[in-house]
Amino acid sequence: MRAAAGAAALLLFAPAALAQEVGWHYSPLNGEGDRATLGCAYGSTAANFTCLAVRCEDDFSVGLYIHTSRPGGDAGRWRLTVDEEQLDLTAVDASPYHARVTGGAAAGIDRIRNGAVAYLHPLDGAPVPSEAIPLTGSFAAIGGALYYCAPRVPPPPASSSASSSGR
Repeated sequence: MRAAAGAAALLLFAPAALAQEVGWHYSPLNGEGDRATLGCAYGSTAANFTCLAVRCEDDFSVGLYIHTSRPGGDAGRWRLTVDEEQLDLTAVDASPYHARVTGGAAAGIDRIRNGAVAYLHPLDGAPVPSEAIPLTGSFAAIGGALYYCAPRVPPPPASSSASSSGR
C-alpha cells in the first residue's frame, strides 16, 4: 500500500520535473501533447530553467516560445546565438509558455533545427539561470511536433493525358 502511494505521488510530480529536462523532447506541459517540443539548457531543473519551445498553433502556424524561471517574466528583447550567429528576438507574454517570439521566430527556428548549441540571453531584465541549450535532437523533435502543421494538399486529379498518349 505504501509503495503504491509513493508511486502515485511520483507520477503527480513527474510532469513538472520532465518539463525542464535538459535537451529536446516533447513538451509535457498540460495540454501540449505532441504539438510542441521543448529544449532546455544544461543545468535546468524544475525550479531553475531556461527553455525554448517550438509549437504547432491552433491555426496551424508555427510558434517559437521562450520559457524560463527568471523573475519578471520572459517578455522583452532577447539575443539568440546559435553556433556563433546572433539573432535578436522580440517576445510578448503568451501561454502556455511564458512568452511568444513575434520578431525573428522563423529564422530562430531554422537555426535551432540545424545548429549544435544555442545561447539565450535577455537584452532586458534579469539574467536567465543558464544560457546554453544543446540542440542535439532538435531537428527530429521539431519535425515531430510540427508534423500536424504541415499543409494538407489534396492528391492531384487523375490525368487522362498520360494514359491516352500511347506511351
